[in-house]
Amino acid sequence: MSYKGYLIDLDGTMYRGGTAIPEAVAFVHELKKRNLPYLFVTNNSTKTPEAVASHLRGFSVPADEKHVFTSGMATAAYLSEQKPNARVYIIGETGLRAALSQAGHVEASQGVDYVVVGLDREVTYEKIKRASLLIQQGATFIATNGDNAIPSEEGLIPGNGSIVAAIATASKTQPIFAGKPESIIIEQAIDVLGTTIEDTLMIGDNYQTDILAGIHGGLDTLLVYSGVTSEEDLQSVKVRPTFTHRSLAEWNLFD
Repeated sequence: MSYKGYLIDLDGTMYRGGTAIPEAVAFVHELKKRNLPYLFVTNNSTKTPEAVASHLRGFSVPADEKHVFTSGMATAAYLSEQKPNARVYIIGETGLRAALSQAGHVEASQGVDYVVVGLDREVTYEKIKRASLLIQQGATFIATNGDNAIPSEEGLIPGNGSIVAAIATASKTQPIFAGKPESIIIEQAIDVLGTTIEDTLMIGDNYQTDILAGIHGGLDTLLVYSGVTSEEDLQSVKVRPTFTHRSLAEWNLFD
């Protein structure tokens, strides 16, 4: 069937590490040519949309900040729905702080409404302790994503889920997750894209994050075998993707 909008994962779908996936780049150029809206959806909350778009343009992908939606942006939009101009204690980096600030939320260290946790590569014991105490005092615990580990050239390294686990253990409180595979990021991304659930396709390489996010959000999904999940991996899943392809070169946009 034909879709009117596309949500697209990044690492493993558009590129692998420092190498572009040519079929994916060509696919996005075709979307642009046909004036079909697309949004790159990432669990990475450390970067601003401008930085992510710049990275994509380095792979010759047609992208600017309006084409990027991060878990930090999803978190900020979700908070705005719950409590505009909320007071937040933040563990995170530039992208998360910018998203929360631009949405009108105020960073604070006491009397806060929310504790928001994203990947912070300069996290300290004091930050974790403060977050835990604030949650115990009544602040709502929000995490941008639950990725326990992320790939690097050195191997798997701690992701945001590792920081979240420490705070959850200390505070005896589980967070609300905004990023993939939860539906919050999908709901917020569709609002930005301006399409409907029925008319939007989620594309990704990782069943456990990208595809499950689409399924949880009620979208049709396309798994490409260009990254994490293999055809063999799908034998054990309860809900299969709507479509599977070896690459985006196989996807027909329908003239």
